[in-house]
Formats: sequence, structure tokens, C-alpha cells
Amino acid sequence: MGQSATGQKVLAGLTMSVDGYITGPDDGPGAGLGLGGERLHYWVFGGPWSYTQPPAGSATGADKEYLDRTFGGAGAWLVGRAMYEAAEGWGDDPGFGVPVFVVTHHPHPTVVKGDTTFEFVTDGAEAALARARAAAGDRNVIVMGGANLLGQYLNAGAVDELTVSVAPVLLGAGKRMFDGSLRAGLALEQAGVIESPFVTHLRYRLTSQRET
Repeated sequence: MGQSATGQKVLAGLTMSVDGYITGPDDGPGAGLGLGGERLHYWVFGGPWSYTQPPAGSATGADKEYLDRTFGGAGAWLVGRAMYEAAEGWGDDPGFGVPVFVVTHHPHPTVVKGDTTFEFVTDGAEAALARARAAAGDRNVIVMGGANLLGQYLNAGAVDELTVSVAPVLLGAGKRMFDGSLRAGLALEQAGVIESPFVTHLRYRLTSQRET
């Protein structure tokens, strides 16, 4: 998939439990992140919440700084169809403010919600990345997930920086962040650690893109 010739970067990140899950069991449309999965994202909303008692707050402290920096530098986002559906399109006004490209096998008309446009790309992750890069200009492209899409971009050598946000949670089951399908030759260099009461953000730069 190659690297951009501009100052643009492709940044990727997911939140996982200490035992390596990015959702709880039985996630999906109508069930969000599955049983207990909302505990992964306490950091996004400044404290505990549940699907029966939706979040009333927002990120604070170091978590807010991290989100503000990520959103502030973003020119486009990439997300898989399963994540889009599990999040139910992030409600009536997602607030991304830039195009979001949804990688899917199923055609779907463009969706506009508030200041966010969701475009559905059916010709693969590489095509979606090309469109996101073009839309972002000299700003960054953010790979939101899920795990399958993240793995495709890591294997293709397209990711410049990866953030693994580890929540102090044990889920026991669900979807794993890494399933053993990553290719050999991917090397990481530590780029920083950001801690809060709800999560530890582990930041890495990809330093080796060797093809196998």
C-alpha cells in the first residue's frame, strides 16, 4: 500500500483488555461491544457507563489530551463495517468532522450525519486507504479498527504509528486484538506512554516494513 510522500501519517489504535480482547462476548449491532465491553472505553467518557445508562461525561486529563491531539490532526478516518454497525454509526451526530471511509463487501449509499460523511468502499482496504489519503491532504489518516482491518494495514506496511490502549479489565472472551495473522518482520519502537486512571496508552512507531 506504500507510504505517503507528504507529511501525512497513518495512525492506528485500538483499546484492549489486559487479556487481549477488544470486545466482550456477543458484540454486534444492538449489543455494542458485547458483554462488559463498555468497560474498555471508560477512558473515552471520563468514567463508568453502561448500555443501560449511557455515558454522560467525556474524556478528561491525559485521555482528553490524547483524543484532542488525535482528532485535531485527522483529515480522514478508516473503519471496518463490523465496527460501524456495532457502534450503530455513532449516533445522529458522530462529530468526526472529516470523511470516514467504511471498508465493506456490501454496497451502501453514502451516509451524512451532522458534519461527518460516511463513504462505503467495496473494493478493498488498499482502495479505501488511497481514498482516505487523498481526502486527508497533508493531515493524518486514522485507522480506527476493528482488528481485522488494523491487521491488514499493519501487514501491508501502511501504518506509521500504532497506539495500543490497555484498559485494566479482564474480559475472558470476545474478539482478540491480535489473532496470530500478523506477518513476520514488523518491528516496533517505543514512542511514549500515556497513563490515566482508566487506561494506559502504549504508543509505538513502526520501524520495519520488510516484505515476506
